Amino acid sequence: MFQIVTENTCDMEMSWLKEHQVGLLYLSTIIGEDVYNADHPLDNKEFYRMLAEGAKPSTSQVNPEEATEYFENHISEADEFLYIGFASGLSGTVGSVRVAVEELREKYPEKRIEVIDTQCASAGEALMVYHAVRLRDEGKTLDETADWIREYAPHVVHAVTVDSLHDLWRGGRVSRSSALVGDLVGIKPIIYVDDAGKLVVAEKIRGRKKALNTLVDYMDALAGEYRDLNETMVTITHGDVPEDAEYVKEQIRERFGLNHFMITNAGPIIGAHTGPTLVIVSFFGKERHR
Repeated sequence: MFQIVTENTCDMEMSWLKEHQVGLLYLSTIIGEDVYNADHPLDNKEFYRMLAEGAKPSTSQVNPEEATEYFENHISEADEFLYIGFASGLSGTVGSVRVAVEELREKYPEKRIEVIDTQCASAGEALMVYHAVRLRDEGKTLDETADWIREYAPHVVHAVTVDSLHDLWRGGRVSRSSALVGDLVGIKPIIYVDDAGKLVVAEKIRGRKKALNTLVDYMDALAGEYRDLNETMVTITHGDVPEDAEYVKEQIRERFGLNHFMITNAGPIIGAHTGPTLVIVSFFGKERHR
């Protein structure tokens, strides 16, 4: 059986990843003089407490040396590995993994490491990991699973809202002009991840509740022929607003009759660029935005 590997940017519960034997590379969070990573983890609750107290975190991608070290440490655990990568439009991590894998192929010609740039993030990346695990556990081969992920990743919708774009602008994820919307009282941005894995401000909604409802409207507009596939799982990720995530889940349940949800808490890598008010809904759609 092949091994699945992803990054901490998938924002999935560690208990779920361990239960389903999913390996994890760690992008680093830097706060002051402290660097948080796999060897020095930062609890989500502690991270958001630090944010509330004025911390200004930054993040660092996995470099080729770190990627090589990870696979060297785990190379004996399987003959085949499927790496499900964070959007290259947001991080160079998947590029670092590709560099590492080229070297590892020469050293371990009997091993196979397949790398996929999903152009997904957080809840969207979690949706890809969930289905990769599902397919593997159903007995699909690495090739069958990789082909499925490559086919459906471009159809993963990320419907996103935050109260302000300031953190996204500070982290270089959106332009300053887009971030100015955060200065308008009561205006909440609706964001999506485009085909190149970049964040795009799509709409500016007045009021938090209306913005949350707009995330559900995106599913109504985009699901199309993928409605049946969405019955298997919808992923919802929030920063530090569990009540908003639950509200969105119930709206989706009532409107579409869906019953399978994975609600996760955005960790420091995503939270450093979005703040605590983040809510993402990810599902399959005919296009990534309306």
